[in-house]
Amino acid sequence: MRSGIKRDRRCPLSFDHSAPALRLESRLSLAIHTAGSGPDLVLLHGWGMGADVWDELVPVLSARHKVHVPNLPGYGGSATCSPYSPERIADELARNGPAQCAVCGWSLGGQVALVWAHRAPRQVSRLALIATTPSFVQRSDWRHAVEAEVLRGFAQALTDDREGTLRRFAALQSLGDAQGRKAVAELRARLLRGACPPAPVLADGLALLLGTDLRAILGAIAQPTLVLHGDRDRLAPLAAGEFLSAALPNARLAVMKGAAHAPLLSKARETGAMLEEFFHER
Repeated sequence: MRSGIKRDRRCPLSFDHSAPALRLESRLSLAIHTAGSGPDLVLLHGWGMGADVWDELVPVLSARHKVHVPNLPGYGGSATCSPYSPERIADELARNGPAQCAVCGWSLGGQVALVWAHRAPRQVSRLALIATTPSFVQRSDWRHAVEAEVLRGFAQALTDDREGTLRRFAALQSLGDAQGRKAVAELRARLLRGACPPAPVLADGLALLLGTDLRAILGAIAQPTLVLHGDRDRLAPLAAGEFLSAALPNARLAVMKGAAHAPLLSKARETGAMLEEFFHER
């Protein structure tokens, strides 16, 4: 992480255990970075990335918040978990996180944020979802996604060519972005840094993306929610963001013109301004 962000070696245990559905046999050690002071805000990265994907936004958001940026299980010093599921990851974040916090998730991190908000509604006060979808793959009744074979292809290629697979995934996320070259360069740099986990963890993450369908729980997630989506997103099409904003009881949609799947990198200033405004609302 850049200067100004420090590793928080504390593991807060002030989580409200009256919140539902937390069943952990043991507690993982998560590497969490912190910056700023004020109300607590947690930022969750996506597949293949570490916590440093948020570097450009942390200075903006930490001006009014205490920002916590964990590396998800298996990334950047965080122990991995089994099963590698959004429920297990959300429970680990709940155990390691502040007693109450707002949560912002990007891509896979957005799916984890939704599950966390559903399982711990007294802990998660507000949500921002960037390039998030209830299902990353097409299903018989869900067409706003890529074909499952796309992600299966990445999974098959990981063992033989990890770096090449990550580069191709960066290109897919940036496809169609008005700032495509910048987005690809930023994504590739972060994908190939040391925080990126080994191939088995990446494969577990792709299996998670293939198997996750959150549509059934959306109506029960009542926290105020900002759905922030690029209109050129090929990995999670805008229709998925529109579905989320309609299915969540207290959500609104912000469409980023010219952005693909990584507006936090290609349009960092605009993304930061919208998040800062949303999280500062009373």
